Order: sequence, then structure tokens, then C-alpha cells
Amino acid sequence: MFDAATLAVYLAAAVALVLSPGPDTAYVLARGAGEGRRAGVLSALGVASGILVHTAMAALGLAALFEAVPRSRTAVTALGACYLAYLGVRSLRAADAESHATGGNPYVQGLTVNVLNPQVALFFLAFLPGFASEAAPALGMFVLGALYAVITAVYLGAVGLLSGTLGGRGAWLRRASGVVLLGLAGWLLVRTLPV
Repeated sequence: MFDAATLAVYLAAAVALVLSPGPDTAYVLARGAGEGRRAGVLSALGVASGILVHTAMAALGLAALFEAVPRSRTAVTALGACYLAYLGVRSLRAADAESHATGGNPYVQGLTVNVLNPQVALFFLAFLPGFASEAAPALGMFVLGALYAVITAVYLGAVGLLSGTLGGRGAWLRRASGVVLLGLAGWLLVRTLPV
């Protein structure tokens, strides 16, 4: 399905892209630091599962909606930012209540955070087709997206484990987690919404 040279170039590019810090890494760090290793790893697995959703969307051509209707991208980004803000506020409330968690399933929330990021959808729509074989482009994109998800799960899982060693250190970690999530929400809105 892939020649060795193409697969090697793809894997090198995928590793480089996964290692570059972004909202997913910050989200996993915040959850791990605020709630412990389990929450960090589950958040990482949720993000990796979101990549599979984006892969399916790209392979099926649904992500083209963002290119065809630019306002849909803005709407989804705003929705994603609102969700991150909601999680941030829950973290801050949990810290004030001396609770041990922000609430909610970290896997589902990691999945939601990734799926509601239209930049990821556009990235996969632009990135995967260039490496997929012309004989079976959809299948090739699914395979490449799955490889990317595995690389992401390994890296972010390690991030979740390491940041989780800080977990249980008190309300200040949950406050920091909330501030990071609110900062991500603001950053998404500033980058996307027209002035």
C-alpha cells in the first residue's frame, strides 16, 4: 500500500508534528497535573481517539465543509473554546470546593476537545492525502491516520503520566489547570474570531 520511503517520510513528519506543543498537549498537561496520572492518560487517549474521528472525516471528505463554508470553521472553533472555558471554570470551582477532580470523564472530554478543533480537521484534510496511495486513497488515509493516533497516544500518554506525578498536590494545581484551560479557550477565540 505504501512504499518504504513514503512511509518513512510520513512517520518522520508525524513524529515532528506530534512533538510540537499545542492545545492538546496543554490540555493533557492540565488534566494530569490537576487530577493525577489516570486523568492525564485518559485525556491523552481521548485526544488520540479524536484524531481517528478527524481521519475518518478527512477520508470521507466531510472536513471539506470547513473549506467550503468558512463560517462553519469559526462556529466549531467558538464551540470548542466555550467547551474549554467550561472545563476551566469547573477546574476552578473544584479547587475552591477542595474537590479532587474537575468532574466528567477525562477520556470523553479529551475526545471532545480534539474533535471540536477544526484546525485538526483541516490539517488532516491537507496532510493525509499527500501520503495516501492513489489506488486506495481512503484506506491509505485511514491507515496513516491510525498511525498518527498511535504516535499521539504514546507521546501524550507519557505527558499525562509525567504531569500526573504532580497530581494530588492541592487546590493550587486545580487552579492552575483551570487557568490553563481558560487561557486555551481565549487563545482559540482570539486566533479565530474576526475582530
